[in-house]
Amino acid sequence: MLERRVPSIWVVAAAALLGGAACRSPAESPKEPPPPVEESASPSKPTELTGVDISALTSREKSKWNEYVTELLAPCPDQPVSVAQCVSESKPCAACVPAAKFLVDRVRRGDARPQAEAAYRMRFSPDAVKKLDIEGSPAKGAERPVVTVVEWADFECPFCAVAAPLLKELVEKHPDEVRVVFKHYPLAVHQHAENAARAAVAAHQQGKFWSLSQALFEAQKDGLDEEKVLELARTAGLEMKDFQAALGSEATADSVARDRKQADELGLEGTPMIYINGRYFNFEHFDLRQDLDPWVELEIAMATPAAAQAKKN
Repeated sequence: MLERRVPSIWVVAAAALLGGAACRSPAESPKEPPPPVEESASPSKPTELTGVDISALTSREKSKWNEYVTELLAPCPDQPVSVAQCVSESKPCAACVPAAKFLVDRVRRGDARPQAEAAYRMRFSPDAVKKLDIEGSPAKGAERPVVTVVEWADFECPFCAVAAPLLKELVEKHPDEVRVVFKHYPLAVHQHAENAARAAVAAHQQGKFWSLSQALFEAQKDGLDEEKVLELARTAGLEMKDFQAALGSEATADSVARDRKQADELGLEGTPMIYINGRYFNFEHFDLRQDLDPWVELEIAMATPAAAQAKKN
């Protein structure tokens, strides 16, 4: 477990390990990885699917991929066929080819069958989509987004400090398609996280959430005690009398508690916790640096025809 004050070397480590790490409370523990599955000793001839390149796979990997695409159902619920059949018969499902390509990537990563299936369902299953309440939460990016990214974070969590600029870059890269929404989850293990979260809520009331939140993450390694938070608020240009009144108000505490309650209902295991268009970006299966942008770009690509039509109407 990381301590409250995190040396810069640990922040660097967090950047390297973000694909499988998060800040957790002492009572929380990572899930055990799924048991390995024995592979078939006699690879079968792989299915050939238009638009899906499997040339980089070994013979055994091609056999595994073939097994996945012929046995897993297509990602569109109105197409009760396999991924392979969906692609080969050009079914009206924009996610079929991306799903087949996704399974190529999971095979190349060396996923066992349970891992590949779990990742596939998280990414494509209609049942994996959750409806999230984002009313009133700080948000930035597109006004009519194609992709909505919702993050629960803790200002003393080093992994959240690493995620913050990556999400900022995502909005900058896709200003007309992506919107990022922030929600609070101060962990009990972090001494000043609750006060920092309340300070950010108070800043939001003055329209300065993002400037203060960035300052909080950047100052994380120096400690976020009450004096430091007040200093950052002054520097961010907040009206201090109103800020301090909001900081100690019951309404501000309730705002943080609502975010925490929603995350608990979703089963939060650590921070940051990220959902993209209602799908959980699980760090046990996905890497923030490697998978975030492709995930978002695929969401944009699959939604573009519908989005364009909606704008015309």
